[in-house]
Amino acid sequence: MSSRMAGAALPRHLGPRLFAAEPVTGLAARGVMPAAARILPARMSSTAAAEAAKEAAAPEQRQKTVSAAPEGQDKKAVVSYWGIQPPKLVKEDGTEWRWFCFRPWDTYRADTSIDMKKHHEPKALPDKLAYWLVKSLVVPKQLFFQRRHASHALLLETVAAVPGMVGGMLLHLRSLRRFEHGGGWIRALLEEAENERMHLMTFLEVAQPKWWERALVLAAQGVYFNAYFVAYLASPKFAHRFVGYLEEEAVHSYTEYLKDLEAGIIENTPAPAIAIDYWRLPADAKLKDVVTVVRADEAHHRDVNHFASDIHYQGMKLKDTPAPLGYH
Repeated sequence: MSSRMAGAALPRHLGPRLFAAEPVTGLAARGVMPAAARILPARMSSTAAAEAAKEAAAPEQRQKTVSAAPEGQDKKAVVSYWGIQPPKLVKEDGTEWRWFCFRPWDTYRADTSIDMKKHHEPKALPDKLAYWLVKSLVVPKQLFFQRRHASHALLLETVAAVPGMVGGMLLHLRSLRRFEHGGGWIRALLEEAENERMHLMTFLEVAQPKWWERALVLAAQGVYFNAYFVAYLASPKFAHRFVGYLEEEAVHSYTEYLKDLEAGIIENTPAPAIAIDYWRLPADAKLKDVVTVVRADEAHHRDVNHFASDIHYQGMKLKDTPAPLGYH
């Protein structure tokens, strides 16, 4: 009986000391050691030491994070075990490079002297099929966008960036499974896809897509990716010819855009900063200058894809023909 009473009384006396609400570190800082530390000295002393070490290291860690952050950027630097530190890049004038999606060595000056009126006359059946397939897409485009050129450019670039990625991916896989070189065409097609994506990033600074335009892009990309994937597997010469005609239509669309800018129907606003850096445009460049260089890019993509189709038509392979790398 007496043992049971003693067992019940022990928690009443030790409970407030064992489960005190005040943290151990605060008591330790004042030189007061709670009762629990006397009962469980090893456990409590290790916990107190860990908390004290964490508090001591916190200012040093915060200082490291702040010092690692690049100047002019509010984002916190990533502290990683792997030791990867992105280099601090500057432009030609010495100012800090502000873009993460492309680097200074990716920029270029577009060749705007290229012939915008070139056209491949369809003769073979696959060419005629590709040509009329592209033409069938013009009517709904005109009904849907009319003269809203910026919105049309957004949709166009989401579609135009697909063929280069699909073609480059399939050539990449073929090179791996056949243990052969790709002739530079893998890189050339991926460069085309990246260039089209940069067009999209540029026009996002000019116009923002509405929710139904985003839904249309989602549906169009899903259908187009899979359709082009199958088409490229079945007939690369047809696939490249189709893209060639699609780029011809893109050149025409941007020409209409330029006409409305020159006529004053669309305001010729200052060029987005991303376009000035990517195409190395003058600091006072306007939207007209941006549309001009984008149209030149599309004309180069037109030539590359018609050239690739011609290679297949002549019974040769892309890997045996040097790719037009850096053709802008």
